[in-house]
Amino acid sequence: MIYEVFRQERKGQPFEHAGSVVAPDAEFAEAWAREQYGRRGESVALWLVPRDAIHGVEDWADEFDLKYRRVDGYSIKARLKEARERAAARPR
Repeated sequence: MIYEVFRQERKGQPFEHAGSVVAPDAEFAEAWAREQYGRRGESVALWLVPRDAIHGVEDWADEFDLKYRRVDGYSIKARLKEARERAAARPR
């Protein structure tokens, strides 16, 4: 079975994916992960997750698409240029 290993470098920091280990059971995977990712004191905590238990979410981006909040769709430069030209052309 393949286990994905996530490690935490310091307390309070998020866990990051460190790699994977191949082991017949969780106990052996823990020992192997400690040896690979924790023996030099480079991790304060490890998470082991069977690869089969990880599920990806691919199609959620459309639900949370907030393009309407961005202002890059407006051509403000062109509108400012037109307004300045009109202001300069008006008699005073």
